[in-house]
Amino acid sequence: MLPVKRFTDFIEQNNLFKSNNKVLAAVSGGMDSVLMVYLLQSAGIDFGIAHCNFQLRGDESTRDYLFCQNLAQQLGVQFHTTSFDTLNYAASQKISTQMAARNLRYQWFEQIRQQLEYTAIALAHHQNDTIETILLNLTRGTGIAGLHGILPANGYLVRPMLFLNREEIQNIVAENGISYVEDSSNSSTKYARNKIRLEVVPKLKELNPSLEETFQNNLTRFKELELLLTQRVDELKKELFVTSGEEIHISLSAIKKLEPKRLILFNLLQEFGVNETVVDDLISSLDKHSGRIFETTNYQLLLDRAQLIITKSALPVYQSVLIGVDDRAVRFGSRELRVLHDDGALIVKNNPMAVSADTRLLVFPLMLRSWQQGDFFYPLGMKTRKKLSDFFINQKVPLHQKSEIPLLINGNGELIWIGGYRLDDRYKVNTNTKKVTIFELI
Repeated sequence: MLPVKRFTDFIEQNNLFKSNNKVLAAVSGGMDSVLMVYLLQSAGIDFGIAHCNFQLRGDESTRDYLFCQNLAQQLGVQFHTTSFDTLNYAASQKISTQMAARNLRYQWFEQIRQQLEYTAIALAHHQNDTIETILLNLTRGTGIAGLHGILPANGYLVRPMLFLNREEIQNIVAENGISYVEDSSNSSTKYARNKIRLEVVPKLKELNPSLEETFQNNLTRFKELELLLTQRVDELKKELFVTSGEEIHISLSAIKKLEPKRLILFNLLQEFGVNETVVDDLISSLDKHSGRIFETTNYQLLLDRAQLIITKSALPVYQSVLIGVDDRAVRFGSRELRVLHDDGALIVKNNPMAVSADTRLLVFPLMLRSWQQGDFFYPLGMKTRKKLSDFFINQKVPLHQKSEIPLLINGNGELIWIGGYRLDDRYKVNTNTKKVTIFELI
């Protein structure tokens, strides 16, 4: 028996859509999205099915398409489908394959929604997806916003399956004899999310068999804390931000009175690209470094005698680029970064524009971006960290050229290589290295 009452209650409680609305259901053919379709039908909701073929898994992709087409025919609902040349799109946009697939499907879903006047786009994320997202965010570093996980609604995107966990879905599908197709890539631990789902969560459930319920209770608390913080920050912005032409001025005496200073100041300045390291440096400089400038990708923050002055940066801005595990070349400004994986411990020598890194330490997707205030690394051969601002001063890099230097950032947020200058010691090739990844700037 399907949990239709729980389904409709969750939709109503979270105001996802009305019972007489027309909903576009994103269906891959997997267990979660197929169950969502049967719940929509059983609840008497008017819906259509949308299926994307990313042409990434050969015959499996065709199988999934045919399954979803047959499902729509059996249920007598509209079927919308499209195919994407995902690999070429990823290459042209200089993004990872996963990011390309995500962008393509959401853009297409929105086109269909607008053209055919669907009220909402229903996605089949469930409670375990939220747990995995939070664990990923915690692993990579996050603020309070990263702790609420996946929200039931985000604009036109709604997730009516968040009242169920994976085990419940498996049981319901089995008990009701519901057919679905399995994506073989789900069993691979090559992707960070799969590794968490297949290896980390089972260990946590050994400690707490009611892990999903515990996380749901925690999420409620985190959402309330986030709401409280957001309201307080909005109030402070109205109170403290003084606009003067194209500048924003904030009284230093008011900043000194903020408590808890680090948390509130970070959230006040986050929209200007400020990270937590910059906030720490700014706080430590409040009483002793008048005239100091903090730079982000798009802004400069000047610590004047009595106020913090925020202005837009006049320096050129280069968009950050994600590098997927299958990417072999991406562009950054006027340069191209080429990526080569080698089954050996090859060390690149006498070429400052190329470097070898230990492949097993890389967490994809990597990122190529410009310098940000507060960046640091461990220079090759050293065991102590060094701020990039100090490194650039030692290298006599002109201020206007700092943003042109590409920084290769690992998926865990650590710096791997200052392009054309220095490798981080943590990623060097050593006697334990089995495989290297070579990065070369052209």
